[in-house]
Amino acid sequence: MAAVVAFVSQKGGVGKSTLARALAREAAAGELRVKIADLDTQQGTSVDWHRARLGISIEPIVSVEAFKTASQALAAADGFDLLIIDGPARTSKATLEIARSSSLVVQPTGASLDDLRPAVREYHALVKEGIPTGRLVFALNRIGTSAEENDARAYLTEAGYNVLDGSIVERPAYRQAQNQGLSITETKFSGLNQRADTLIQSLIDKVAG
Repeated sequence: MAAVVAFVSQKGGVGKSTLARALAREAAAGELRVKIADLDTQQGTSVDWHRARLGISIEPIVSVEAFKTASQALAAADGFDLLIIDGPARTSKATLEIARSSSLVVQPTGASLDDLRPAVREYHALVKEGIPTGRLVFALNRIGTSAEENDARAYLTEAGYNVLDGSIVERPAYRQAQNQGLSITETKFSGLNQRADTLIQSLIDKVAG
């Protein structure tokens, strides 16, 4: 049975699909059979990324398919080691279904209080519905400075949630790589790749643990 990792967000543009694709790339490079289930049917960003990746014929190949519901995605997970759910762009009733279906739920967030407060409220709502806090983690994305990262990490920890190691900084090279069908671990800059890999490896360790 496939392990299931879901990426959710309470608003668009926080890096949900970015991290889903990076996890898929690294897991596939580690010879796991990986599938991304793109449940963001309005945007379809992971599906579009997959087409771009196929267009440049880069290894490893990652399977990506669009689904309307988490249950449909789970039904198509046979034969895979890891199912990655790229959830809708905003939280909805489907978020709870996704969380209940997942081994681990990842919510990317920026460092501002406008990002952090609603992100924490989203997890509080899932906990109230019975999702264990140990299955809910945050990933820090679009970080500007080390001080920002430290403050955001402290805020989320004080709220009672785990935060993945590392953070993704705001850099044009990450966007450029993804536009070409690459992941944020495949930019032209080794330092940026290493930074992204630190966060993704922390996530892989959580899944394996």
